[in-house]
Amino acid sequence: MEDPDPPVSPGRMWALGLYKSVVLVLFLLRQNPVQEAAAELFGISQATVSRRWTALLPVVEKVLARHVPDPAKASAGRIVLVDGTWSRRGTGQPRAPRCSAATPRHRIQPAVAVTLAGDLLAVSAPVPGSRHDIHAWRQSHFPEAFAEREGIGDLGYIGSGLLTPRRKPPGQEQSAGDKRANRSVNTLRAAVERAIAHLKNWKILATRYRDPLTRFTLVTKTVTALAFYKKG
Repeated sequence: MEDPDPPVSPGRMWALGLYKSVVLVLFLLRQNPVQEAAAELFGISQATVSRRWTALLPVVEKVLARHVPDPAKASAGRIVLVDGTWSRRGTGQPRAPRCSAATPRHRIQPAVAVTLAGDLLAVSAPVPGSRHDIHAWRQSHFPEAFAEREGIGDLGYIGSGLLTPRRKPPGQEQSAGDKRANRSVNTLRAAVERAIAHLKNWKILATRYRDPLTRFTLVTKTVTALAFYKKG
């Protein structure tokens, strides 16, 4: 009689273990739980979670990198919408007595570029600190990638060469024409805000980031690659 439950080969056991480890990495990116919670859910130790996360995150990013298009080619003939976003990392400092403000956090700021239809074009390497959008723009590869494209940004991109809303004159009311122009620009910019919201479905970009700041660029690249992979 055939054995109803034949033994699993060592190769099969290894493949199952690798599959479970990759699922763990994706779970950490998607839900951003503390590692102790992930360890309990996956039936392993927190130290094992940490080792697998550290070892496999760069592998996942490298495997998926081929799905990330060249932004200059992908944006050819298109209008580019650009906006900055940010993630935060707890400083580990306690609140001051009777302080109602949230615990101080480091900000980590990448920029996102999409088409008018909201299709993702690129995510820049993050810039640490609470910096102005124009600084993140200048530190990124976006000026070169989109040099020959029409682009639209918010007020934070004044001076970048992008089309932006018009500022209210100091001490004066904004003209009706400027208000209409700003409404038109902001209506178009809604697409990049939706794209950022979709990226932040990967909660590691939306909730408190706990890893070393030196790894956040890798995290951002991996989530970007996953977004393109899902789209493809």
